[in-house]
Amino acid sequence: MTARTRFIASIVATAKSEKSKLPWHRGVARRASIERRRSISSDPKALKSA
Repeated sequence: MTARTRFIASIVATAKSEKSKLPWHRGVARRASIERRRSISSDPKALKSA
């Protein structure tokens, strides 16, 4: 199988299963990511300067 064929086969298999993870179901990892972005944007010293 080529990489493209495997990729499409995995997409079809995931679509057929009812266990696909949607972005809003990520739970703890999503909340941590949001909190990390908020803490960086609220602390101006944490931002990179060129």
